[in-house]
Amino acid sequence: MGDSSSNICVIKGGTSSEREVSLISGACYASALRRLGYKVTEIDLTKDVYSFIEQLRACAPQVVVNALHGTKGEDGCMQGLMSVLGIAYTHSGVLPSSVAMNKHVTKNILESAGLACADGFIIEPNALLKQDPFIRPFVVKPNEEGSSIGVSIIRKDTDVEAIVKSWAFGDMLVERYIPGRELTVGLMGDKPLAVTEIVPVGTEFYNYKAKYTTDNMAKHLLPAPIHASAYDNAMDMASRAVKAVGCRGISRVDFRYNDTKGEPGDLYILEVNTQPGATELSLVPEQAKYLGVSIDRLVDWMVKQACPNK
Repeated sequence: MGDSSSNICVIKGGTSSEREVSLISGACYASALRRLGYKVTEIDLTKDVYSFIEQLRACAPQVVVNALHGTKGEDGCMQGLMSVLGIAYTHSGVLPSSVAMNKHVTKNILESAGLACADGFIIEPNALLKQDPFIRPFVVKPNEEGSSIGVSIIRKDTDVEAIVKSWAFGDMLVERYIPGRELTVGLMGDKPLAVTEIVPVGTEFYNYKAKYTTDNMAKHLLPAPIHASAYDNAMDMASRAVKAVGCRGISRVDFRYNDTKGEPGDLYILEVNTQPGATELSLVPEQAKYLGVSIDRLVDWMVKQACPNK
């Protein structure tokens, strides 16, 4: 149970494209903390930064539970502010948060650690109009967005010009398309929890709708029905990935599993998520529950491992 004398501040909302998801995650964390007996204050981070600082000072928290997703919350900015203020906060520190938000930098770090990733590089969006960087199909995605926002699979009949004209995400990362299945591993610290296979329903891949809307909710197959050696390899690769990036708290590593020529297939890391969601549809709480760890126990662990300067 929590310490009723501990003042916990849950920061949620934010100004990124993932604001609505963050509000739900924050509400989930706050409910768990109250059930545990903590004193909880919730702050909705908006563009009014001065108001946010005033609310934070009035709260005077021992620990901040960072429920933000996306830019200004997941990318090292909020972590840096908490470090300057000397307030302990959940999830990864400044450098790992900044690194993991940049998919291309993360890819370089993981590959240097001997971990397989999808081939890819940064291009100017307009370069797509001149020639294809890979044989189709290939994937384009924002280099610094989460929740699969802005991700497209470029197939033979894809209107590339429309994608380029509507692009509003900064750097574009292009990757070779990897056929097969989508897997994910949640972690507490560097301890992998389980492997889940994600099967999209009514969507082309595990996109924003498949993650957060009940109408298009993807199926989560837990434990993933894959070859035992592939399962163990995914768990090992996930642990090595978060160690390479320097993550702490809860995190998640996403994979493509190419088993099109039979099992065991080949695993490729797509990205490392330092602040995975905590909604009813989220994967890490689901994996923790599968192992007998309730959302309340998970959140209590997050608070107790919070650190002010890492």
